[in-house]
Amino acid sequence: MLYFWLSLAFVAGMMMPLQAGVNSTLALQSNGALWASLISFAVGTAALLGVVLAMRYDWPVAAQLKQAPWWAWTGGFMGALFVATGAFLAPRIGAATMIALLVAGQLIMSVILDHFGWATFPQHEINLGRILGVLCLLAGVVLIRMY
Repeated sequence: MLYFWLSLAFVAGMMMPLQAGVNSTLALQSNGALWASLISFAVGTAALLGVVLAMRYDWPVAAQLKQAPWWAWTGGFMGALFVATGAFLAPRIGAATMIALLVAGQLIMSVILDHFGWATFPQHEINLGRILGVLCLLAGVVLIRMY
């Protein structure tokens, strides 16, 4: 089962540059990256609603949702920033540079989140291997951007 989850993460990662290109194309036809992002989120919301209804999930209970910390509600803002930024940047800096920088930012934040165990992540201390991994990825960003 572990290989399935690892493969799922890999395939989802492959969708990131494709999503940015698709949304960038939509931005050309819809008067900008913000409109394209809004349309993208509307389509995604409709798709998720369809899946939830088809799978007959129970609706969340308002009392339980009220117990969520304030920051648990900010994921949509972060997703909107990601989608809008991708749609805007893709035609300006290219897929490889954009994704390299996105992945570098993701990895640095992931190491910080793991170190402190924030936002429900299990705690994994920063160590030499993780620092070297981040530095190698940053070197990769430089190489991708230079060539």
